Amino acid sequence: MIKSASNYQTSEIFSIDTKLKYVIPKFQREYIWGKEEWDNLLSDLSDNDKGHFLGSIITINKGVDALDITPLEVIDGQQRLTTVSLLYAAIYSRFLEEDEQSDDFITDKNNLKNRLIQRGNKAALKLELSYQNNNFDDYKAILHELKIYSELHFKRPLNLGNRRIYKVYQYYKGKFVGFSYPELVRLLDKINSSLLVKIEVDNHTDAFILFESLNNRGIPLSAMDLIKNKMLAELEKKKIEKIDEAFDKWVGLIDNLPDYSTQERFLRQFYNAFRYKNKIKVEGISKATKSTLIKIYEDLIDNDTKFIFDELINKSVIYNLFIDPKNQYKEGLQSLLQIGAAPSYTVLLYLFAEHNRNEKLIQDVINFLIKYFVRRNLTDYPATRDLDKMFMDLIDKCEDAKSSISSETIINLLTKPDNFSDIKTFKEKLCGDIYEDNSDVARFILCKIEEGHQTKEIYTDLWDRDKNGKYFWTIEHVFPEGRNLPTEWVQMIANADSKKAKELQEEWVHKLGNLTLTAYNPNLSNFSFEKKRDRQDGKGKNIGYKNGLFLNKDLSNKDSWHIEDIENRTENLARIAVDMFCIDNENTI
Repeated sequence: MIKSASNYQTSEIFSIDTKLKYVIPKFQREYIWGKEEWDNLLSDLSDNDKGHFLGSIITINKGVDALDITPLEVIDGQQRLTTVSLLYAAIYSRFLEEDEQSDDFITDKNNLKNRLIQRGNKAALKLELSYQNNNFDDYKAILHELKIYSELHFKRPLNLGNRRIYKVYQYYKGKFVGFSYPELVRLLDKINSSLLVKIEVDNHTDAFILFESLNNRGIPLSAMDLIKNKMLAELEKKKIEKIDEAFDKWVGLIDNLPDYSTQERFLRQFYNAFRYKNKIKVEGISKATKSTLIKIYEDLIDNDTKFIFDELINKSVIYNLFIDPKNQYKEGLQSLLQIGAAPSYTVLLYLFAEHNRNEKLIQDVINFLIKYFVRRNLTDYPATRDLDKMFMDLIDKCEDAKSSISSETIINLLTKPDNFSDIKTFKEKLCGDIYEDNSDVARFILCKIEEGHQTKEIYTDLWDRDKNGKYFWTIEHVFPEGRNLPTEWVQMIANADSKKAKELQEEWVHKLGNLTLTAYNPNLSNFSFEKKRDRQDGKGKNIGYKNGLFLNKDLSNKDSWHIEDIENRTENLARIAVDMFCIDNENTI
Protein backbone atom coordinates (compact mmCIF):
# COMPACT_ATOMS: atom_id res chain seq x y z
CA MET A 1 0.00 0.00 0.00
CA ILE A 2 2.63 2.55 1.12
CA LYS A 3 5.50 3.03 -1.30
CA SER A 4 7.44 5.21 1.15
CA ALA A 5 6.79 7.22 4.31
CA SER A 6 9.39 9.58 5.68
CA ASN A 7 9.64 12.45 8.12
CA TYR A 8 10.68 15.69 6.42
CA GLN A 9 11.29 19.21 7.55
CA THR A 10 9.13 21.72 5.72
CA SER A 11 12.33 23.20 4.29
CA GLU A 12 12.93 19.82 2.61
CA ILE A 13 9.38 19.64 1.26
CA PHE A 14 9.94 23.09 -0.28
CA SER A 15 13.58 22.39 -0.96
CA ILE A 16 15.67 24.95 -2.84
CA ASP A 17 17.77 22.19 -4.43
CA THR A 18 15.52 19.26 -5.40
CA LYS A 19 13.57 19.29 -8.66
CA LEU A 20 10.18 18.44 -7.18
CA LYS A 21 6.81 20.06 -7.60
CA TYR A 22 3.62 19.33 -5.70
CA VAL A 23 0.60 19.23 -8.00
CA ILE A 24 -2.95 19.57 -6.72
CA PRO A 25 -5.09 17.85 -9.39
CA LYS A 26 -6.52 20.56 -11.61
CA PHE A 27 -10.11 20.09 -10.60
CA GLN A 28 -9.70 18.99 -7.01
CA ARG A 29 -11.93 21.06 -4.73
CA GLU A 30 -10.74 24.56 -3.97
CA TYR A 31 -8.75 25.85 -1.02
CA ILE A 32 -11.21 26.01 1.90
CA TRP A 33 -9.28 26.84 5.07
CA GLY A 34 -10.47 29.94 6.88
CA LYS A 35 -9.32 32.32 9.62
CA GLU A 36 -9.54 29.70 12.37
CA GLU A 37 -7.21 27.33 10.52
CA TRP A 38 -4.90 30.19 9.51
CA ASP A 39 -4.60 31.25 13.15
CA ASN A 40 -4.13 27.68 14.35
CA LEU A 41 -1.25 27.04 11.95
CA LEU A 42 0.54 30.28 12.77
CA SER A 43 0.02 29.79 16.52
CA ASP A 44 1.28 26.20 16.33
CA LEU A 45 4.45 27.39 14.63
CA SER A 46 4.97 30.52 16.75
CA ASP A 47 4.16 29.11 20.17
CA ASN A 48 6.06 25.82 19.92
CA ASP A 49 9.71 24.98 19.73
CA LYS A 50 11.40 24.14 16.44
CA GLY A 51 10.40 20.79 14.96
CA HIS A 52 6.64 21.15 15.52
CA PHE A 53 4.69 18.35 13.79
CA LEU A 54 2.23 19.64 11.18
CA GLY A 55 0.72 16.30 10.12
CA SER A 56 1.02 14.21 7.00
CA ILE A 57 0.53 14.54 3.27
CA ILE A 58 -0.25 11.77 0.80
CA THR A 59 1.17 11.87 -2.71
CA ILE A 60 1.44 9.76 -5.84
CA ASN A 61 4.69 10.03 -7.83
CA LYS A 62 3.79 10.91 -11.42
CA GLY A 63 7.37 11.32 -12.65
CA VAL A 64 8.46 9.62 -15.88
CA ASP A 65 11.77 11.38 -16.58
CA ALA A 66 14.46 11.25 -13.90
CA LEU A 67 16.17 14.31 -15.41
CA ASP A 68 13.04 16.45 -15.45
CA ILE A 69 11.08 18.05 -12.60
CA THR A 70 9.26 15.26 -10.74
CA PRO A 71 5.55 15.94 -10.17
CA LEU A 72 4.02 14.57 -6.98
CA GLU A 73 0.22 14.51 -7.16
CA VAL A 74 -1.13 15.68 -3.80
CA ILE A 75 -4.02 13.46 -2.75
CA ASP A 76 -4.25 14.75 0.81
CA GLY A 77 -2.51 17.83 2.18
CA GLN A 78 -3.60 20.61 -0.17
CA GLN A 79 -4.72 22.90 2.66
CA ARG A 80 -1.47 22.65 4.67
CA LEU A 81 0.89 22.96 1.70
CA THR A 82 -1.00 25.93 0.26
CA THR A 83 -1.12 27.74 3.60
CA VAL A 84 2.58 27.17 4.34
CA SER A 85 3.46 28.40 0.85
CA LEU A 86 1.42 31.57 1.42
CA LEU A 87 3.14 32.05 4.77
CA TYR A 88 6.43 31.99 2.88
CA ALA A 89 5.03 34.52 0.38
CA ALA A 90 3.86 36.86 3.18
CA ILE A 91 7.28 36.75 4.85
CA TYR A 92 8.99 37.36 1.49
CA SER A 93 6.81 40.43 0.99
CA ARG A 94 8.12 41.77 4.31
CA PHE A 95 11.69 41.01 3.25
CA LEU A 96 11.13 43.26 0.23
CA GLU A 97 10.33 46.11 2.61
CA GLU A 98 13.51 45.65 4.67
CA ASP A 99 16.38 48.06 4.20
CA GLU A 100 18.95 45.33 4.84
CA GLN A 101 21.93 44.44 2.66
CA SER A 102 23.83 41.86 4.75
CA ASP A 103 24.96 38.59 3.15
CA ASP A 104 22.69 36.63 5.55
CA PHE A 105 19.68 38.67 4.53
CA ILE A 106 20.36 38.26 0.81
CA THR A 107 20.82 34.49 1.31
CA ASP A 108 17.61 34.22 3.36
CA LYS A 109 15.64 36.17 0.76
CA ASN A 110 16.96 34.13 -2.18
CA ASN A 111 16.37 30.83 -0.38
CA LEU A 112 12.83 31.84 0.44
CA LYS A 113 12.18 32.77 -3.18
CA ASN A 114 13.52 29.39 -4.31
CA ARG A 115 11.14 27.58 -1.97
CA LEU A 116 8.31 28.98 -4.09
CA ILE A 117 9.75 28.54 -7.60
CA GLN A 118 12.17 26.13 -9.22
CA ARG A 119 15.70 27.53 -8.88
CA GLY A 120 16.60 29.56 -11.94
CA ASN A 121 13.17 29.23 -13.58
CA LYS A 122 10.70 32.01 -12.75
CA ALA A 123 7.96 30.29 -14.78
CA ALA A 124 8.08 27.00 -12.85
CA LEU A 125 6.45 26.82 -9.43
CA LYS A 126 7.08 24.42 -6.55
CA LEU A 127 3.34 24.17 -5.90
CA GLU A 128 0.60 23.98 -8.53
CA LEU A 129 -2.86 24.56 -7.13
CA SER A 130 -6.22 23.34 -8.34
CA TYR A 131 -8.05 25.47 -10.90
CA GLN A 132 -11.25 25.58 -8.84
CA ASN A 133 -12.50 29.10 -8.05
CA ASN A 134 -9.39 30.65 -9.67
CA ASN A 135 -7.12 29.08 -7.02
CA PHE A 136 -4.09 28.67 -9.27
CA ASP A 137 -4.43 32.01 -11.08
CA ASP A 138 -4.81 33.81 -7.74
CA TYR A 139 -1.72 32.06 -6.36
CA LYS A 140 0.31 32.95 -9.44
CA ALA A 141 -0.89 36.56 -9.15
CA ILE A 142 0.54 36.79 -5.63
CA LEU A 143 3.94 35.50 -6.73
CA HIS A 144 3.81 37.72 -9.81
CA GLU A 145 3.09 40.70 -7.55
CA LEU A 146 6.21 39.78 -5.55
CA LYS A 147 8.20 39.54 -8.82
CA ILE A 148 9.04 35.91 -8.00
CA TYR A 149 6.94 34.43 -10.81
CA SER A 150 7.02 35.47 -14.44
CA GLU A 151 4.74 34.36 -17.25
CA LEU A 152 4.35 35.94 -20.70
CA HIS A 153 1.13 37.94 -20.99
CA PHE A 154 0.09 37.11 -17.41
CA LYS A 155 -2.96 39.14 -16.32
CA ARG A 156 -4.04 39.79 -12.76
CA PRO A 157 -7.36 37.92 -12.22
CA LEU A 158 -10.46 40.03 -11.72
CA ASN A 159 -11.81 40.29 -8.15
CA LEU A 160 -8.61 38.74 -6.80
CA GLY A 161 -8.99 40.40 -3.40
CA ASN A 162 -12.40 38.83 -2.79
CA ARG A 163 -11.20 35.24 -2.89
CA ARG A 164 -9.68 33.08 -0.19
CA ILE A 165 -6.15 32.58 -1.58
CA TYR A 166 -5.45 36.31 -1.64
CA LYS A 167 -7.22 36.85 1.68
CA VAL A 168 -4.96 34.43 3.57
CA TYR A 169 -1.90 36.07 1.99
CA GLN A 170 -3.09 39.53 3.05
CA TYR A 171 -4.06 38.19 6.49
CA TYR A 172 -0.54 36.91 7.15
CA LYS A 173 1.00 40.11 5.75
CA GLY A 174 -1.05 42.03 8.29
CA LYS A 175 0.16 39.76 11.07
CA PHE A 176 3.80 40.54 10.23
CA VAL A 177 3.47 44.33 10.19
CA GLY A 178 6.04 45.68 12.64
CA PHE A 179 8.11 42.48 12.72
CA SER A 180 11.85 43.20 12.70
CA TYR A 181 14.17 41.23 10.45
CA PRO A 182 15.41 39.05 13.39
CA GLU A 183 11.78 38.29 14.35
CA LEU A 184 10.97 37.27 10.79
CA VAL A 185 14.03 35.02 10.70
CA ARG A 186 13.02 33.34 13.97
CA LEU A 187 9.55 32.62 12.57
CA LEU A 188 11.03 31.42 9.28
CA ASP A 189 13.34 29.05 11.17
CA LYS A 190 10.32 27.58 12.96
CA ILE A 191 8.46 27.11 9.70
CA ASN A 192 11.46 25.52 7.99
CA SER A 193 12.12 23.16 10.89
CA SER A 194 8.49 22.06 11.28
CA LEU A 195 7.86 18.43 10.36
CA LEU A 196 5.61 16.73 7.84
CA VAL A 197 5.30 13.02 7.14
CA LYS A 198 5.25 12.59 3.37
CA ILE A 199 3.60 9.34 2.36
CA GLU A 200 3.93 8.15 -1.22
CA VAL A 201 1.46 5.55 -2.48
CA ASP A 202 1.11 3.84 -5.82
CA ASN A 203 -2.51 4.65 -6.60
CA HIS A 204 -5.73 6.34 -5.49
CA THR A 205 -7.11 3.17 -3.90
CA ASP A 206 -4.27 3.06 -1.39
CA ALA A 207 -4.70 6.78 -0.74
CA PHE A 208 -8.41 6.39 0.05
CA ILE A 209 -7.78 3.52 2.47
CA LEU A 210 -5.22 5.67 4.30
CA PHE A 211 -7.86 8.36 4.85
CA GLU A 212 -9.73 5.97 7.11
CA SER A 213 -6.80 5.60 9.50
CA LEU A 214 -4.94 8.92 9.42
CA ASN A 215 -6.15 11.66 11.73
CA ASN A 216 -5.03 14.72 9.82
CA ARG A 217 -5.95 18.28 10.54
CA GLY A 218 -6.98 18.64 6.93
CA ILE A 219 -10.35 17.72 5.48
CA PRO A 220 -9.99 14.45 3.55
CA LEU A 221 -11.29 13.99 0.05
CA SER A 222 -14.39 11.93 -0.63
CA ALA A 223 -14.49 8.92 -2.92
CA MET A 224 -16.18 11.10 -5.54
CA ASP A 225 -13.34 13.65 -5.32
CA LEU A 226 -10.72 10.97 -5.95
CA ILE A 227 -12.65 9.37 -8.79
CA LYS A 228 -13.19 12.78 -10.38
CA ASN A 229 -9.47 13.58 -10.19
CA LYS A 230 -8.53 10.25 -11.76
CA MET A 231 -11.25 10.55 -14.43
CA LEU A 232 -10.39 14.07 -15.56
CA ALA A 233 -6.67 13.38 -15.52
CA GLU A 234 -7.11 10.32 -17.78
CA LEU A 235 -9.47 12.15 -20.16
CA GLU A 236 -6.86 14.88 -20.57
CA LYS A 237 -3.88 12.53 -20.80
CA LYS A 238 -5.53 10.33 -23.40
CA LYS A 239 -6.77 13.41 -25.31
CA ILE A 240 -10.34 12.10 -25.15
CA GLU A 241 -11.88 15.43 -24.18
CA LYS A 242 -10.65 18.91 -23.42
CA ILE A 243 -10.33 19.26 -19.68
CA ASP A 244 -12.64 22.28 -19.44
CA GLU A 245 -15.40 20.55 -21.39
CA ALA A 246 -15.03 17.37 -19.35
CA PHE A 247 -15.15 19.33 -16.12
CA ASP A 248 -18.33 21.13 -17.19
CA LYS A 249 -19.95 17.74 -17.76
CA TRP A 250 -18.73 16.53 -14.38
CA VAL A 251 -20.26 19.59 -12.73
CA GLY A 252 -23.58 18.47 -14.26
CA LEU A 253 -23.13 15.08 -12.62
CA ILE A 254 -22.45 16.68 -9.24
CA ASP A 255 -25.51 18.89 -9.65
CA ASN A 256 -27.55 15.70 -10.03
CA LEU A 257 -26.08 14.28 -6.81
CA PRO A 258 -25.99 17.20 -4.38
CA ASP A 259 -24.18 15.77 -1.35
CA TYR A 260 -21.31 13.37 -0.60
CA SER A 261 -23.48 10.62 0.88
CA THR A 262 -25.73 10.60 -2.21
CA GLN A 263 -22.70 10.60 -4.50
CA GLU A 264 -21.11 7.64 -2.75
CA ARG A 265 -24.39 5.73 -2.73
CA PHE A 266 -24.82 6.42 -6.45
CA LEU A 267 -21.35 5.07 -7.20
CA ARG A 268 -22.06 1.90 -5.25
CA GLN A 269 -25.52 1.36 -6.70
CA PHE A 270 -24.40 2.09 -10.25
CA TYR A 271 -21.86 -0.73 -10.06
CA ASN A 272 -24.26 -3.08 -8.27
CA ALA A 273 -27.00 -2.40 -10.83
CA PHE A 274 -24.88 -2.96 -13.94
CA ARG A 275 -22.05 -5.24 -12.86
CA TYR A 276 -23.58 -8.00 -15.00
CA LYS A 277 -22.21 -6.11 -18.03
CA ASN A 278 -18.74 -7.13 -19.13
CA LYS A 279 -17.60 -3.53 -19.57
CA ILE A 280 -18.57 -2.71 -15.97
CA LYS A 281 -17.81 -5.85 -13.97
CA VAL A 282 -14.44 -5.79 -12.20
CA GLU A 283 -12.88 -9.20 -11.74
CA GLY A 284 -12.98 -10.39 -8.15
CA ILE A 285 -15.44 -7.74 -6.91
CA SER A 286 -19.03 -8.98 -6.73
CA LYS A 287 -20.43 -5.97 -4.88
CA ALA A 288 -19.42 -2.35 -4.47
CA THR A 289 -18.77 -1.36 -0.88
CA LYS A 290 -17.10 1.65 0.69
CA SER A 291 -13.77 -0.17 0.83
CA THR A 292 -13.90 -1.45 -2.79
CA LEU A 293 -15.27 1.70 -4.42
CA ILE A 294 -11.98 3.33 -5.43
CA LYS A 295 -10.53 0.07 -6.73
CA ILE A 296 -13.62 -0.50 -8.89
CA TYR A 297 -13.54 2.91 -10.52
CA GLU A 298 -9.78 3.02 -10.97
CA ASP A 299 -10.07 -0.20 -12.97
CA LEU A 300 -13.09 1.03 -14.95
CA ILE A 301 -11.37 4.34 -15.77
CA ASP A 302 -8.17 2.57 -16.84
CA ASN A 303 -10.09 0.09 -18.99
CA ASP A 304 -12.32 2.55 -20.88
CA THR A 305 -12.27 6.11 -19.61
CA LYS A 306 -14.71 7.54 -22.15
CA PHE A 307 -17.26 4.76 -21.63
CA ILE A 308 -17.41 4.98 -17.84
CA PHE A 309 -17.37 8.79 -17.94
CA ASP A 310 -20.40 8.90 -20.22
CA GLU A 311 -22.15 6.12 -18.31
CA LEU A 312 -21.83 7.87 -14.96
CA ILE A 313 -23.06 11.17 -16.36
CA ASN A 314 -26.05 9.57 -18.11
CA LYS A 315 -27.04 7.43 -15.13
CA SER A 316 -26.74 10.38 -12.75
CA VAL A 317 -29.60 12.01 -14.67
CA ILE A 318 -31.78 8.99 -13.88
CA TYR A 319 -30.61 8.90 -10.27
CA ASN A 320 -31.56 12.53 -9.81
CA LEU A 321 -35.19 11.54 -10.43
CA PHE A 322 -35.09 9.42 -7.27
CA ILE A 323 -33.88 12.25 -5.03
CA ASP A 324 -35.76 15.07 -6.81
CA PRO A 325 -38.80 13.43 -8.43
CA LYS A 326 -40.26 15.38 -11.33
CA ASN A 327 -41.45 13.06 -14.10
CA GLN A 328 -44.57 10.95 -14.63
CA TYR A 329 -43.52 8.79 -11.68
CA LYS A 330 -43.18 11.79 -9.37
CA GLU A 331 -45.80 10.84 -6.79
CA GLY A 332 -44.52 7.29 -6.35
CA LEU A 333 -40.87 8.30 -6.27
CA GLN A 334 -41.63 10.95 -3.65
CA SER A 335 -43.26 8.28 -1.50
CA LEU A 336 -40.18 6.06 -1.84
CA LEU A 337 -38.02 9.00 -0.79
CA GLN A 338 -40.29 9.70 2.19
CA ILE A 339 -40.37 6.09 3.42
CA GLY A 340 -36.58 5.71 3.13
CA ALA A 341 -36.39 3.24 0.25
CA ALA A 342 -32.90 4.20 -0.99
CA PRO A 343 -31.71 0.55 -1.17
CA SER A 344 -34.28 -0.01 -3.93
CA TYR A 345 -32.63 2.60 -6.15
CA THR A 346 -30.30 -0.13 -7.39
CA VAL A 347 -33.10 -2.00 -9.10
CA LEU A 348 -34.88 1.19 -10.14
CA LEU A 349 -31.68 2.45 -11.79
CA TYR A 350 -31.59 -0.79 -13.74
CA LEU A 351 -35.28 -0.63 -14.72
CA PHE A 352 -35.18 3.04 -15.74
CA ALA A 353 -32.09 2.38 -17.87
CA GLU A 354 -32.95 -0.97 -19.43
CA HIS A 355 -36.79 -0.96 -19.48
CA ASN A 356 -37.59 2.75 -19.71
CA ARG A 357 -40.23 2.21 -22.41
CA ASN A 358 -42.25 -0.15 -20.23
CA GLU A 359 -44.00 2.53 -18.17
CA LYS A 360 -46.52 0.10 -16.69
CA LEU A 361 -43.75 -2.16 -15.42
CA ILE A 362 -41.92 0.74 -13.77
CA GLN A 363 -45.06 2.24 -12.24
CA ASP A 364 -46.22 -1.11 -10.87
CA VAL A 365 -42.81 -1.79 -9.35
CA ILE A 366 -42.68 1.67 -7.73
CA ASN A 367 -46.16 1.17 -6.24
CA PHE A 368 -45.12 -2.20 -4.88
CA LEU A 369 -41.83 -0.91 -3.45
CA ILE A 370 -43.70 1.70 -1.43
CA LYS A 371 -45.70 -1.06 0.23
CA TYR A 372 -42.61 -3.22 0.53
CA PHE A 373 -40.59 -0.61 2.41
CA VAL A 374 -43.41 0.36 4.74
CA ARG A 375 -43.40 -3.26 5.91
CA ARG A 376 -39.63 -3.77 5.75
CA ASN A 377 -38.81 -0.63 7.67
CA LEU A 378 -41.42 -1.36 10.34
CA THR A 379 -40.56 -5.03 10.83
CA ASP A 380 -36.83 -4.56 10.11
CA TYR A 381 -36.91 -7.66 7.91
CA PRO A 382 -34.95 -8.51 5.89
CA ALA A 383 -31.92 -7.00 7.62
CA THR A 384 -30.37 -3.91 6.08
CA ARG A 385 -27.16 -5.79 5.30
CA ASP A 386 -29.12 -8.20 3.08
CA LEU A 387 -30.92 -5.63 0.94
CA ASP A 388 -28.12 -4.91 -1.55
CA LYS A 389 -27.65 -8.57 -2.36
CA MET A 390 -31.41 -9.09 -2.62
CA PHE A 391 -31.80 -6.36 -5.24
CA MET A 392 -28.68 -7.45 -7.10
CA ASP A 393 -30.00 -11.01 -7.27
CA LEU A 394 -33.28 -9.59 -8.51
CA ILE A 395 -31.49 -7.78 -11.35
CA ASP A 396 -29.71 -11.00 -12.32
CA LYS A 397 -33.07 -12.79 -12.53
CA CYS A 398 -34.53 -9.93 -14.56
CA GLU A 399 -31.64 -10.23 -16.99
CA ASP A 400 -32.20 -13.99 -17.27
CA ALA A 401 -35.84 -13.33 -18.24
CA LYS A 402 -35.32 -9.99 -19.95
CA SER A 403 -37.70 -10.57 -22.83
CA SER A 404 -40.57 -11.64 -20.58
CA ILE A 405 -39.98 -9.52 -17.50
CA SER A 406 -43.11 -8.36 -15.69
CA SER A 407 -44.01 -6.66 -12.44
CA GLU A 408 -45.50 -9.95 -11.24
CA THR A 409 -42.11 -11.61 -11.67
CA ILE A 410 -40.42 -8.94 -9.56
CA ILE A 411 -43.14 -8.89 -6.90
CA ASN A 412 -43.14 -12.68 -6.59
CA LEU A 413 -39.37 -12.71 -6.07
CA LEU A 414 -39.42 -9.95 -3.44
CA THR A 415 -42.31 -11.44 -1.50
CA LYS A 416 -40.70 -14.81 -0.94
CA PRO A 417 -40.47 -15.61 2.82
CA ASP A 418 -36.71 -14.92 2.84
CA ASN A 419 -37.35 -11.41 1.59
CA PHE A 420 -40.61 -10.34 3.17
CA SER A 421 -42.45 -10.36 6.51
CA ASP A 422 -45.87 -11.97 6.50
CA ILE A 423 -49.08 -10.03 7.05
CA LYS A 424 -49.44 -11.29 10.62
CA THR A 425 -46.09 -9.79 11.66
CA PHE A 426 -47.00 -6.55 9.89
CA LYS A 427 -50.29 -6.30 11.79
CA GLU A 428 -48.57 -6.99 15.10
CA LYS A 429 -46.12 -4.20 14.47
CA LEU A 430 -48.89 -1.80 13.44
CA CYS A 431 -50.69 -2.52 16.71
CA GLY A 432 -47.51 -2.43 18.78
CA ASP A 433 -45.41 0.51 19.95
CA ILE A 434 -45.06 1.83 16.40
CA TYR A 435 -43.70 5.23 17.37
CA GLU A 436 -40.96 3.66 19.47
CA ASP A 437 -40.21 0.99 16.84
CA ASN A 438 -39.90 3.44 13.95
CA SER A 439 -41.26 6.97 14.26
CA ASP A 440 -40.52 7.70 10.58
CA VAL A 441 -42.72 4.84 9.44
CA ALA A 442 -45.40 5.92 11.92
CA ARG A 443 -45.36 9.42 10.45
CA PHE A 444 -45.42 8.08 6.87
CA ILE A 445 -48.45 5.90 7.59
CA LEU A 446 -50.32 8.74 9.32
CA CYS A 447 -49.56 11.08 6.41
CA LYS A 448 -50.69 8.57 3.81
CA ILE A 449 -53.90 7.85 5.67
CA GLU A 450 -54.60 11.58 5.84
CA GLU A 451 -53.67 12.15 2.19
CA GLY A 452 -56.07 9.39 1.21
CA HIS A 453 -58.92 11.51 2.58
CA GLN A 454 -57.84 14.91 1.23
CA THR A 455 -59.51 16.75 -1.63
CA LYS A 456 -58.26 19.69 -3.67
CA GLU A 457 -60.35 21.99 -1.51
CA ILE A 458 -58.82 20.80 1.76
CA TYR A 459 -55.32 19.87 0.54
CA THR A 460 -52.49 20.24 3.07
CA ASP A 461 -48.85 19.51 2.25
CA LEU A 462 -47.88 17.33 5.18
CA TRP A 463 -44.30 17.04 3.88
CA ASP A 464 -43.52 20.74 3.82
CA ARG A 465 -40.35 21.72 5.70
CA ASP A 466 -39.04 24.85 7.38
CA LYS A 467 -35.78 26.61 6.48
CA ASN A 468 -33.87 24.15 8.70
CA GLY A 469 -35.28 21.14 6.87
CA LYS A 470 -37.64 20.10 9.68
CA TYR A 471 -41.23 19.08 8.98
CA PHE A 472 -43.91 21.60 9.90
CA TRP A 473 -46.30 18.72 10.51
CA THR A 474 -45.09 16.39 13.26
CA ILE A 475 -46.44 13.54 15.35
CA GLU A 476 -48.51 14.52 18.35
CA HIS A 477 -49.17 12.13 21.23
CA VAL A 478 -52.75 12.59 22.40
CA PHE A 479 -52.04 11.00 25.79
CA PRO A 480 -48.75 12.85 26.51
CA GLU A 481 -45.43 11.02 26.43
CA GLY A 482 -43.62 13.34 28.87
CA ARG A 483 -42.27 12.08 32.19
CA ASN A 484 -44.32 14.48 34.32
CA LEU A 485 -47.95 13.80 33.56
CA PRO A 486 -50.29 16.71 34.36
CA THR A 487 -52.86 16.11 37.08
CA GLU A 488 -55.74 16.27 34.58
CA TRP A 489 -54.31 13.34 32.65
CA VAL A 490 -53.59 11.25 35.74
CA GLN A 491 -57.20 11.81 36.81
CA MET A 492 -58.65 10.97 33.39
CA ILE A 493 -56.50 7.93 32.60
CA ALA A 494 -56.10 6.29 36.02
CA ASN A 495 -58.56 7.90 38.46
CA ALA A 496 -55.77 9.96 40.08
CA ASP A 497 -53.50 6.93 40.59
CA SER A 498 -50.09 8.27 39.53
CA LYS A 499 -48.40 4.87 39.57
CA LYS A 500 -51.13 3.31 37.44
CA ALA A 501 -51.08 6.27 35.06
CA LYS A 502 -47.34 5.79 34.53
CA GLU A 503 -47.81 2.08 33.82
CA LEU A 504 -50.55 2.80 31.30
CA GLN A 505 -48.45 5.49 29.69
CA GLU A 506 -45.57 3.04 29.17
CA GLU A 507 -47.95 0.50 27.63
CA TRP A 508 -50.11 2.71 25.42
CA VAL A 509 -48.54 6.06 24.69
CA HIS A 510 -46.67 4.97 21.51
CA LYS A 511 -49.55 3.03 19.96
CA LEU A 512 -50.82 4.13 16.54
CA GLY A 513 -54.20 5.03 18.05
CA ASN A 514 -52.59 7.60 20.35
CA LEU A 515 -50.82 9.41 17.51
CA THR A 516 -51.95 12.17 15.21
CA LEU A 517 -50.41 14.99 13.17
CA THR A 518 -50.14 18.66 14.04
CA ALA A 519 -48.31 21.70 12.77
CA TYR A 520 -48.48 23.20 16.26
CA ASN A 521 -46.91 20.58 18.51
CA PRO A 522 -45.39 23.08 21.00
CA ASN A 523 -48.77 24.83 21.27
CA LEU A 524 -50.50 21.65 22.43
CA SER A 525 -47.77 20.48 24.81
CA ASN A 526 -49.08 18.63 27.89
CA PHE A 527 -52.42 20.40 27.95
CA SER A 528 -55.53 18.58 29.04
CA PHE A 529 -57.46 16.71 26.37
CA GLU A 530 -60.13 19.42 26.20
CA LYS A 531 -57.54 22.18 25.69
CA LYS A 532 -55.77 20.18 22.98
CA ARG A 533 -59.07 19.54 21.25
CA ASP A 534 -60.27 23.17 21.35
CA ARG A 535 -56.93 25.00 20.98
CA GLN A 536 -56.99 28.06 18.67
CA ASP A 537 -54.35 30.52 17.56
CA GLY A 538 -54.51 34.29 18.03
CA LYS A 539 -56.70 34.67 14.95
CA GLY A 540 -59.27 32.13 16.10
CA LYS A 541 -58.01 29.37 13.77
CA ASN A 542 -58.40 25.84 15.12
CA ILE A 543 -54.96 24.35 15.68
CA GLY A 544 -56.06 21.54 17.99
CA TYR A 545 -58.00 18.40 17.17
CA LYS A 546 -60.75 20.42 15.48
CA ASN A 547 -58.37 21.39 12.68
CA GLY A 548 -60.31 19.43 10.07
CA LEU A 549 -57.90 16.52 9.55
CA PHE A 550 -59.47 13.12 8.90
CA LEU A 551 -57.11 11.69 11.52
CA ASN A 552 -58.68 13.95 14.14
CA LYS A 553 -62.31 13.40 13.20
CA ASP A 554 -63.04 11.06 16.11
CA LEU A 555 -60.85 13.07 18.50
CA SER A 556 -62.72 16.30 17.77
CA ASN A 557 -66.01 14.75 18.89
CA LYS A 558 -64.78 13.32 22.19
CA ASP A 559 -64.93 14.91 25.63
CA SER A 560 -62.30 12.64 27.16
CA TRP A 561 -59.54 10.21 26.21
CA HIS A 562 -59.14 6.76 27.75
CA ILE A 563 -57.18 3.58 27.15
CA GLU A 564 -60.18 2.01 25.43
CA ASP A 565 -60.20 4.93 22.98
CA ILE A 566 -56.53 4.35 22.17
CA GLU A 567 -57.16 0.64 21.72
CA ASN A 568 -60.15 1.16 19.40
CA ARG A 569 -58.44 3.86 17.34
CA THR A 570 -55.32 1.68 17.01
CA GLU A 571 -57.42 -1.14 15.58
CA ASN A 572 -59.17 1.21 13.16
CA LEU A 573 -56.01 2.91 11.89
CA ALA A 574 -54.14 -0.40 11.67
CA ARG A 575 -56.97 -1.81 9.55
CA ILE A 576 -56.75 1.18 7.20
CA ALA A 577 -52.96 0.80 6.99
CA VAL A 578 -53.19 -2.91 6.23
CA ASP A 579 -55.64 -2.20 3.41
CA MET A 580 -53.38 0.52 2.02
CA PHE A 581 -50.11 -1.41 2.18
CA CYS A 582 -51.03 -5.05 1.74
CA ILE A 583 -49.96 -6.91 -1.38
CA ASP A 584 -52.54 -8.05 -3.94
CA ASN A 585 -54.07 -11.42 -3.06
CA GLU A 586 -52.58 -11.25 0.43
CA ASN A 587 -54.93 -12.50 3.13
CA THR A 588 -55.74 -9.48 5.31
CA ILE A 589 -58.34 -11.12 7.53
